[in-house]
Amino acid sequence: MRRSWKMALSGGLRCCRRVLSWVPVLVIVLVVLWSYYAYVFELCLVTVLSPAEKVIYLIFYHAIFVFFTWTYWKSIFTLPQQPNKKFHLSYSDKERYENEERPEVQKQMLIDMAKKLPVYTRTGSGAVRFCDRCHLIKPDRCHHCSVCAMCVLKMDHHCPWVNNCIGFSNYKFFLQFLAYSVLYCLYIATTVFNYFIKYWRGELPSVRSKFHVLFLLFVACMFFVSLVILFGYHCWLVSRNKTTLEAFCTPVFTSGPKNGFNLGFIKNIQQVFGDNKKFWLIPIGSSPGDGHSFPMRSVNESQNPLLANEEPWEDNEDETRGYPEASSSLTVETET
Repeated sequence: MRRSWKMALSGGLRCCRRVLSWVPVLVIVLVVLWSYYAYVFELCLVTVLSPAEKVIYLIFYHAIFVFFTWTYWKSIFTLPQQPNKKFHLSYSDKERYENEERPEVQKQMLIDMAKKLPVYTRTGSGAVRFCDRCHLIKPDRCHHCSVCAMCVLKMDHHCPWVNNCIGFSNYKFFLQFLAYSVLYCLYIATTVFNYFIKYWRGELPSVRSKFHVLFLLFVACMFFVSLVILFGYHCWLVSRNKTTLEAFCTPVFTSGPKNGFNLGFIKNIQQVFGDNKKFWLIPIGSSPGDGHSFPMRSVNESQNPLLANEEPWEDNEDETRGYPEASSSLTVETET
């Protein structure tokens, strides 16, 4: 009875947390809907008198608005990508691992599995990166998200404003969302400013639209300042081919340079947006690879895991000599 009561309480708390996690998204949606009303109706249709100016304002506004909302939608509803099955312990290995009481035997089990996988980063102490919650050896750049309760490929951070984990599957969309958000705020601020001055000087009648126009400029400027800082930071991360987590905790490689993922400015951009430049501004998935392995500066391009098929990793270890091999002398350390 007591146990069932605790389980019901725990389930209720999880449900409340899921509902509350959508509050930041709801706030953003409400602000965007109000900005649409204030700009389209109160500014363009009521305040602006020139028909030509109205048309120009509305055309450019809606073009930006479409991409702004599209990228926000994709950032929210593109599910984070998880490691595939070959990184998980099999059912029998998991059972054997959990029943094994000798730590050295557990370590050896994980070392043997890591040898067959394309993983070349370690923990700060040089241990194999293992998630004891998901029971898997983490691929390079993969981390466990405590909010999503799963391991996420190339995890950048968990963003409450999109109620989603930003990683390999949606990092491009998140960057585009930031870019179009900055453009959206900048466009509103520049087109509203002239009418803000007119209201301030009393050149326009003090009607209901005055409040919307004045407040619209204030909100646009406030969001612009915060967003341009965040967008600038992520542009710097992309130029170095880093994630937010890697910026705070530099990945440790088994060999090679410390910043092994840094391929140069152009190639770093292509790692996020892809090789085809016509897709760079459109929220369509174009990031190269599968999120499990990434090119490294110390490795010849012909031996790049992104250009190889899946089988050589497990069936032919001789072909992976271009990569640093996992040493059996390394200790294993669990991460969360």
